[in-house]
Amino acid sequence: MASDSDFIKTVFGLKMKQFRQKKGFSLQDLATLTGVSKSYLNEIENGKKYPKHDKISQLATSLHCTYDDLVSTKLDKSLAPIAEIIQSDFFKEIPLDLFGINKNNLISIISEAPKKVTAFINTLIEIAKNYNLSKERFYFAVIRSFQELYDNYFPEIEEKAKDYILENKLSEKPSSVEFRQILERQFQYEIRSLDLEHYGASGKLRSLFIPEKKLLLLNELLDEDQKIFILAKEIGFNILNLNPRPNTYSWLDFTSFEELLSNYYAAYFAGCLLIRKETLTQKLSSFFENQEWNPALFENLTEEFTNSPETFYYRLTNILPQEFGIKDLFYLCFTKKKNSDKIQILKELHLNQQQAPHANATSEHYCRRWIAVKNMSNLKENEKLTDAQISHYKDTGLTYLVISTSQKNPFSDGTNRSYCIGILLNSASLKKIKFAKSDQIKTVNVGVTCEFCSISDCEVRQAPPLRLEKEIFNENMKKSIQQIRKQML
Repeated sequence: MASDSDFIKTVFGLKMKQFRQKKGFSLQDLATLTGVSKSYLNEIENGKKYPKHDKISQLATSLHCTYDDLVSTKLDKSLAPIAEIIQSDFFKEIPLDLFGINKNNLISIISEAPKKVTAFINTLIEIAKNYNLSKERFYFAVIRSFQELYDNYFPEIEEKAKDYILENKLSEKPSSVEFRQILERQFQYEIRSLDLEHYGASGKLRSLFIPEKKLLLLNELLDEDQKIFILAKEIGFNILNLNPRPNTYSWLDFTSFEELLSNYYAAYFAGCLLIRKETLTQKLSSFFENQEWNPALFENLTEEFTNSPETFYYRLTNILPQEFGIKDLFYLCFTKKKNSDKIQILKELHLNQQQAPHANATSEHYCRRWIAVKNMSNLKENEKLTDAQISHYKDTGLTYLVISTSQKNPFSDGTNRSYCIGILLNSASLKKIKFAKSDQIKTVNVGVTCEFCSISDCEVRQAPPLRLEKEIFNENMKKSIQQIRKQML
């Protein structure tokens, strides 16, 4: 919620602008009439300045209104919706500055057509309610948009991580012991492994940081790679001086968007420590020169850096756009619980806004022809499966090289996870990735969800194409109406 001072300045500026426009005055006209500079008047209208008593009197006289008309915080019917937005959590919930948007400029835009803009905002809120869009999901959507805006690459963090690696002479493949010693020595942490379930915490709680004591509690069920990532992220929180920050992992709750952003920055820093940009770029270049696709070689490449496919796949989204110019890509993480046929998208990222498969909140059925879903569904006990597929999205005409690794989630009761990266096939990517033309990689027509898929002979369809059928019905109805009108005119 805006402070009282900010609210008063904003409302005064809006009212002054409204009176000025009603009189048909430009800012320069008003400056001439009042003797107040144009730049100062502009700052008043943008809610940055609040004029003194004598200047308010001058403004009121020139605008043919009363002093009270200007200083009252009561807005007329046309501007009333703006007051609701300013006094709500709208500006608090949406981190406008993250996208280079000035709050006052946005207020100025809203003031031009307050009813229409407010109706639009209320429509978005209504849609969010209908689709059960929680604050958490909303915040994660903002973070994804932020990542996509910067191609998921942040050079300042890359440089800080590089400097830290050199200063501390970190190993090429650091261990949890190495990171633990750093946290204890440099940042005075106390670190303990604990049976968190004994205290009633869910098995999903991997770590808990108690800042008052600089005490980091690790779930004793964590494997080595999970410990490494959590410890590397803790180093990131300290080196990047991130505050506020979350104290639990995985997420239970967070009080602000800033906590979520801090978590993202710390995780990015951890990825830089675990997988060096220069080394990965060099090895990827060699791997892409292979004329044939070899899943074993890809698994070997992953394991040179980490035993966590998730960490490796996600690091690819930082490196491929920056070092290879491959920006038309998507990253997805799927989950499938034991004894369940339900597939969920847990994490996603889409660079260049390509309309590749997106998470769907309406409980529709994801395409079972996706390589990541097929692999995950066919996993055997303790198996890790890597494969590739050329996925042709029949309804959009886009074609992707999709590489995927599936495995049992080591921190859950039999849940399968699948990670994949999809690279849009065009002249640039085909030139860089030689094996993308390999006959060993099967090309498959795919959809996004069964409910909106036009593949008529799909052998793994989970539901009829209801949304597509409705769209076709509407199109046919439009054609019929046009034909009737043509005959009647």
